Amino acid sequence: MSERFLVSGGNQLVGEVAVGGAKNSVLKLMAASLLAEGTTTITNCPDILDVPLMAEVLRGLGCDVTISDDESGDRSVVTIVTPAEPKYHADFPAVTQFRASVCVLGPLMARCKRAVVALPGGDAIGSRPLDMHQAGLRLLGATSEIEHGCVVAKAEELQGARIRLDFPSVGATENILMAAVLAEGETVIDNAAREPDIVDLCTMLTQMGARIDGAGSSVLTVQGVKSLRPTTHRVIGDRIVAATWGIAAAMTTGDVRVTGVNPKHLALVLDKLRSAGARISYEPNGFRVVQPERPRAVNFATLPFPGFPTDLQPMAIGLAAIADGTSMITENVFEARFRFVEEMIRLGADARTDGHHAVVRGIPRLSSAPVWSSDIRAGAGLVLAGLVADGVTEVHDVFHIDRGYPKFVEQMQALGGQVERVGTPK
Repeated sequence: MSERFLVSGGNQLVGEVAVGGAKNSVLKLMAASLLAEGTTTITNCPDILDVPLMAEVLRGLGCDVTISDDESGDRSVVTIVTPAEPKYHADFPAVTQFRASVCVLGPLMARCKRAVVALPGGDAIGSRPLDMHQAGLRLLGATSEIEHGCVVAKAEELQGARIRLDFPSVGATENILMAAVLAEGETVIDNAAREPDIVDLCTMLTQMGARIDGAGSSVLTVQGVKSLRPTTHRVIGDRIVAATWGIAAAMTTGDVRVTGVNPKHLALVLDKLRSAGARISYEPNGFRVVQPERPRAVNFATLPFPGFPTDLQPMAIGLAAIADGTSMITENVFEARFRFVEEMIRLGADARTDGHHAVVRGIPRLSSAPVWSSDIRAGAGLVLAGLVADGVTEVHDVFHIDRGYPKFVEQMQALGGQVERVGTPK
């Protein structure tokens, strides 16, 4: 059988866990290296499957990429040597395997004034069209069409423009921003995404010589420059991984200290756990979650940052499934996230969905069953559910989890969770 996790329920999670660099940031930072000729070094990179995939994408564009361990051995250092003239044709297998590959579109337009990027693959969580990416590039003076399964864009020159996004899309903000830093004149991105990953990208681009105002706000103002220089940059801590451990502590009535992340990036999530009855303490480089008794039911609604992250919706449903009371979970970002609920019902959860709402009536304990991951976060959510189920839960298609959670089984075991990896990798 393919690789799977065996999760035995009943143990509290107790101890300390260190979080590495953010998946949602590192891949975009790697793409940003295309903007400057020379050697860019990115540290604190997580040991996840998507990092070598992005390295393959960059190699296909003419870069020399090496991935090595840092001094601790727990994190990776990615070194990227970008040529004077990168290739612009990103239509090969690695591109189609994960969503973040599309973030090379903006840098290629900035450097090469043309790009051919295969439509990306990734998690099965609903429609994520590239309309806003393309509309932004067109306002900067490019043509952009979908041809033969690829985004095909080109321009004589990129000119600054005022661009208002219909929705604060992280991917569209990143692509437009990276195209604009080398465009002529001023670009204003209105209704821009405000996620910490966007701020991290702005920080690196500024180190490279870009002129960007408004990072962390809904309006980004970019003054185009002629060229950028390579840099060395440390990836911010992964708030989604950190919050996963915090919610796991709450679900198992545990006591977990999480380090390596800015707790301000998780203010709303930690407030929700406090409402569920957890004792939360902020620390300079993380936070601690202590759950003394069965969690109370809490309502969740996913929204762009600083709202509750859609990536944590499966964990919110897992928490609701064993909470005391009834919770309402509203999904406002990706319509197919509720596919996860079908797997939770296999585990005995009392859950019903209607449109973009789910009603979950908590029960004291779930029951083990074989379940299947449909994406990174759903997979992690199913493991957390298995921790509070009787018997042994089999979680299949765990390659999804490996795309977003470095050393997930080892860290779970170190906290006292009974999780075992068995079978043969796909």
